[in-house]
Amino acid sequence: MSLPQPKEAFGPDDYLAWEQDQPIRNEYMDGEVFAMSGASDAHGTAALNLAAGLKVALRGKPCKPFIADMKVHVEAANSFFYPDILVTCDPRDRTPEASHVKHHPVLVVEVLSPSTEAYDRGNKFAAYRTLASLQEYVLVSIEQRRIEVFRRDATGHWVLYPFALDEELELTSVDFRCAVAEVFEGVEGDYA
Repeated sequence: MSLPQPKEAFGPDDYLAWEQDQPIRNEYMDGEVFAMSGASDAHGTAALNLAAGLKVALRGKPCKPFIADMKVHVEAANSFFYPDILVTCDPRDRTPEASHVKHHPVLVVEVLSPSTEAYDRGNKFAAYRTLASLQEYVLVSIEQRRIEVFRRDATGHWVLYPFALDEELELTSVDFRCAVAEVFEGVEGDYA
């Protein structure tokens, strides 16, 4: 009987070097790599609607939004994620060294799908909470047509602010407001 072979360490630097040559995006969590599946039309539409609103609202300000192809490094969790949307206002994220990876987001948005919802609400949110810069974590539910904003309060606790379809979304981290219905404009059919 043979014994299981120990796994070779796949460190953050190994991941970054390997990831740049991959045809698909892969997230990294403490030595493990997870391939990311493609998004549905509904997923992409909701993310684009919100990202477009943020882009217009932040024009001329020191904060900059990024969409799904920008990585966030969560050093305390030894992880790299590709959020659907992130916003950073930190000058350290505008250097040439940060051209492919951001380290100091104030806002992270994940559009939920049935296959990722538990992960986005669980381990991924736990990792993101270790970012000192992060002020809001937003979950967009296409299936339920609602948005949940988890906002860090003055004591460091995360407080849930739910927004229904007929309400106005407020993201205090970047002083942004829009109708929740605008985020779901043009979203039809599948929820994956």
